[in-house]
Amino acid sequence: MPDMIEIPAGTSRLGSDAHYNEEGPAHSVYVDAFLIDVHPVTNAQYAEFVDATGYCTIAERPLDPADFPGAPVENLVPGSMVFVPTDGPVDLRHLSQWWVWTPGASWRCPEGPGSSVAHRSQHPVVHVAHADAQAYAAWAEKQLPTEAQWEVAARGGLDGMAFTWGDVQDSVSEPMANYYRGEFPWNPLPGWGSTTPVGTFPSNGFGCFDMAGNVWEWTDDWYSSRRAEEVAEVCCVPRNPRGAPISESYDSGQSQFAIPRKVIKGGSFLCADSYCRRYRPAARRPQAIDTGMSHIGFRCVSQVAPS
Repeated sequence: MPDMIEIPAGTSRLGSDAHYNEEGPAHSVYVDAFLIDVHPVTNAQYAEFVDATGYCTIAERPLDPADFPGAPVENLVPGSMVFVPTDGPVDLRHLSQWWVWTPGASWRCPEGPGSSVAHRSQHPVVHVAHADAQAYAAWAEKQLPTEAQWEVAARGGLDGMAFTWGDVQDSVSEPMANYYRGEFPWNPLPGWGSTTPVGTFPSNGFGCFDMAGNVWEWTDDWYSSRRAEEVAEVCCVPRNPRGAPISESYDSGQSQFAIPRKVIKGGSFLCADSYCRRYRPAARRPQAIDTGMSHIGFRCVSQVAPS
C-alpha cells in the first residue's frame, strides 16, 4: 500500500449533533488538499526513527517530583498508563479501576517490564506523548494533522455519516473496525480487547486504514469542550480552521495539574458501546500533552506542493 494518500481540497461537514456534546455543533469547513499517512505509525516505523536519532520518549525519562505534587514516591519513575482488565463488572464512572500507572511501560514494553513489541512490528506504536509524536513527524519531514484535516480524511468523502464506512452499525461477523466487543472492561469477546496490525480492517473511501478504533490519534489542535472557533458568525465557511487557544485547553477539574491538552481522534480498541462510543469521525477527546497511554498513537500529514 502507498505510504500517504492525497485528500482533495474541498468543503466538508464536520462534527455531530447526535452524540456527545463536545462533538457539536455540526458545521462546514473548507480544508486545502493535503497528504495523510495511510495508517497509524507502527512500532517498526517508530523504531526506525529511534534508531536513527537516539530519541528517548517521555515515558522513558525520569520524572521531576515538582511536576507531580502529592504523587507517591514509588510512582516517580519512568512509566506510563496501562489498561488492565478488571476482575468483573465495575462502576464505569471510575476509570481508575482499569487504568494503572505502570513503571517501565513504554512504546517498547506496552504492558510494562517483560512485555515487548517483537511480534507487534505492524501494530500502531503506543505510549507516545504529544512531543514524542511531534519529534517523529519532524524527523519524517511531516506534521501532525489538525483536527479538521484528520476528520476530513477519516470521513472518506461520506459527509454527515456516523461512521467511517457509513451510517449502518457493523457486526462481529462483519467487523469494520477494532473497538471493544464484549463486557467492558473485564470480558472482551475472543480476539478483541487489544491493538491489531494496521490494515487489518477495510479502508475508508479515501483508502485510509484504522481511522476508526485500534488507537486514538494525536492531532495538533488545542482542545476545547465545543468547536466554537469553527462556527463563529462569519460571512463564509471557515478555511483550514484550528482549535482553541491553549488557555482553554486546561482541565478545570484538575487545577493542580496545569497541563494543556490536545485533541485526540478516532477512538481505540477500548471504545465500548456501553462506555465510549467514540470510534466515529466526529468523536473527540482531550489528552494531556505529557501523557501517553496504551491506546494512543498517531499518524502524520504533509502539505501538497503547489502545482
